[in-house]
Amino acid sequence: MTADTPSNKQFLADYRPWPFELRQTALEFDLAPSATRVTAVLDLAPRETAADLVLDGGKGLQLLRLAIDGAAPDPAHVRRDEETLTIAAAALPQAAFRLETEVEIDPSANTAFEGLYLSGGMFCTQCEAEGFRHITFYPDRPDVMTTFRVAIRSELPVLLSNGNPVRQQPGLAEWHDPWPKPSYLFALVAGDLVAISDRFTTRSGREVALNVWVRPGDQDRAGFALESLVKSMRWDEDVYGREYDLDVFNIVAVDDFNMGAMENKGLNIFNSKLVLASPETATDADYERIESVIAHEYFHNWTGNRITCRDWFQLCLKEGLTVFRDQQFTSDMRSAAVKRISDVQALRARQFREDQGPLAHPPRPDQYEEINNFYTATVYEKGAEVIGMLKTLVGDEGYRAALDLYFDRHDGDAATIEDWLKVFEDATGRDLAQFKRWYTDAGTPRLTMREDWVEEAEGGTLVLDFAQETPPTPGQPVKPPRVIPIAVGLIGPNGDEIAPTRVLEMTDARQGFRFEGLGARPVVSALRGFSAPVMLERVIDDATRAFLLAHDTDPFARWEAGRDLALSALTGLAQGQAGGDGYVEAIGRLIADEGADPAFRALCLNLPGEEEIATRLAAQGVTPDPDAIHAARGDLARRLAEAHEALLAGIYDRMVVPGDYSPDAAAAARRALRIAALGLLSRIDGGDRAEVLFGTAGNMTERMAALTCLIRRGRGQTALRILEEQFGDNRLVMDKWFTIQPMVAPPADAVEIARRLAKRPDFEWQNPNRFRALLGGLAGNHAGFHRADGAGYDFTADWLMRMDGANPQIAARMSTAFETWPRYDAGRREKALAALRRMAAMEGISRNLREMVSRMIAAGD
Repeated sequence: MTADTPSNKQFLADYRPWPFELRQTALEFDLAPSATRVTAVLDLAPRETAADLVLDGGKGLQLLRLAIDGAAPDPAHVRRDEETLTIAAAALPQAAFRLETEVEIDPSANTAFEGLYLSGGMFCTQCEAEGFRHITFYPDRPDVMTTFRVAIRSELPVLLSNGNPVRQQPGLAEWHDPWPKPSYLFALVAGDLVAISDRFTTRSGREVALNVWVRPGDQDRAGFALESLVKSMRWDEDVYGREYDLDVFNIVAVDDFNMGAMENKGLNIFNSKLVLASPETATDADYERIESVIAHEYFHNWTGNRITCRDWFQLCLKEGLTVFRDQQFTSDMRSAAVKRISDVQALRARQFREDQGPLAHPPRPDQYEEINNFYTATVYEKGAEVIGMLKTLVGDEGYRAALDLYFDRHDGDAATIEDWLKVFEDATGRDLAQFKRWYTDAGTPRLTMREDWVEEAEGGTLVLDFAQETPPTPGQPVKPPRVIPIAVGLIGPNGDEIAPTRVLEMTDARQGFRFEGLGARPVVSALRGFSAPVMLERVIDDATRAFLLAHDTDPFARWEAGRDLALSALTGLAQGQAGGDGYVEAIGRLIADEGADPAFRALCLNLPGEEEIATRLAAQGVTPDPDAIHAARGDLARRLAEAHEALLAGIYDRMVVPGDYSPDAAAAARRALRIAALGLLSRIDGGDRAEVLFGTAGNMTERMAALTCLIRRGRGQTALRILEEQFGDNRLVMDKWFTIQPMVAPPADAVEIARRLAKRPDFEWQNPNRFRALLGGLAGNHAGFHRADGAGYDFTADWLMRMDGANPQIAARMSTAFETWPRYDAGRREKALAALRRMAAMEGISRNLREMVSRMIAAGD
């Protein structure tokens, strides 16, 4: 950031309570596409004398009327800038008063999709984090909570808002939400919609009407979302003792949406890709994601709505806890072992990368410039890992006692991380002062393990010595030790488990732990279940990894052994070394194990991605070469296929799922293993099996898997044309179609393919899903995006600059494709930095994109 660049930094240390009490909010909407009128009536009372009343409100609000207790204030006491409306204390009563405002806004011009906007003729809102200020003048902060009454006037047939319906008649709907909430949880939807419906009876006997609202014609693809909602409601009662508290729960599917979904009280608004599913249009991954996100947003009813965050610095309080809860839910609905492995894969792919780059920040930052830029993997996924560590440290009973106390103590509050940790201290008697560093310190700790075996007369003693260090991150050069729970198992030379898993609690920079009375030196299974989000470094050879892969009883540790074998081979191959035979042999033994979970075997068959290989090389101090990594991964996949062709072919033939498609875990696991086998076999059969499968598959899971293989083999054009002919009018399928082409293409061709697709009339770039599909597809092609001539950087920068003028949130989030630029060779660094500087110099750059780009540029200083 240059010296003359304006800054809007917010600091945690500057927090002050709002000096007024907001007792009730009443809103009236007269909806019109380009001239919606919003009347707001706020019942207020001063908490402090001589305090000005400052309301948030953007320049898109045309103020038509302002009154205090029915009278207009002296204009000399009213001040307005681009972001606020201020009424001087001299114009305010010293007792309770009523503030009325009337504004006009233009939803049709709102391409940023913050506040009230139009999506295909439907009015929709998105108010988190600071969207409500684009609707009316208001204290748009999470700690200002009150009840809402809402009246909506429109000729559209369906008019929805938060809470319970009070009146429904043609042209008018009134809603009342009796539970106090902040403005970011406000929601309104008006459009031509139809619902699929059900009813749910809570354990206390409350009858709840459930509705999933979609556009006409989409009803047949909304049933799974409704089923997932019912499962979520029952699970939250059974596991957390939380039941729903309104008479109706509505979900609405929206095509134009910046996020995945939003937990507005009683009216969840979802990106349509996370609601609509049928076997012909959605993959197994889509179904699982829908089930998970439906649960996530429903669980927010308590962890986010009934108890919200005091300020946006506390965002991980609601998001980390709710992610942890939805992870538990999916583990119960599907395979707990596979879910855990999948979560760790996602954490390493997104959050570890974030921690190692210029965008590193703690789960609770102490400053930000644009809050929308902090909806990150660190806040969500690492925030969930921190909850998991707490649960490990206090045990299941302690965790449940702490959560019950949290709900009892803070229901109706806007809470902080300190409140959260105090609950655990009070419920369990633990001192969590050191543990708090997981919330306040950025970076991924490096945990080094050293083994020492002391031979004795009858057996011996094993000493495990651990050292922890967290590398410097922007603004935090030195990190004190953290509490790290390390789950350890010991396996005897014959492959038998010696003792139950033991959780070692590390609190010092270096610490040793003794295991005495052992009959023979065991093999150590370390960091079982991924008990802490750290990078474990230990001296271990491929033979020991293969032993753990064969014998470890912990599914994560067993998978990790295979992953380490693969990464050891791939990092060597990428540097021109020989290797990989031990991995090929060990994986062959694993996939031949018919007693193992098919989903687990599928995970073990999938090689680490190119980004993960680059991350491992960078951690070793090696400059990654994207082209060499791509070649190494392809070579090892081909060798796997050649070595185990008969075994893989047998799996492919046997794992056919009979009968009609079902998204259940067992059927999805069989398809996952079959697809993993196909991916390897296509490396040596030219794609013949994939071509047959594409033509015969009765579900999108297998068709997309076949299409991936065909594109990789240069035989995808016919299949792509068929898919477009069949689903050209289906936005969600076509998003997949746009993504897969640049993502799977040979790296040398990826940018040209993306350029060609960007010229198509159906590249509706202002739709966030379509923009993410194409730009995300290119970014997902590691060697293609990091092409040596910089073409990937330039193409992406051009489109980010264009999107920034329409939707800054999406531009800023997609800019993270550049976050690893400093780790590559000088030529690539020069070209990536040039693209970043070109974006930074753009006239009119948004605060969102400016913050992200400036932080990434600073990494090169």
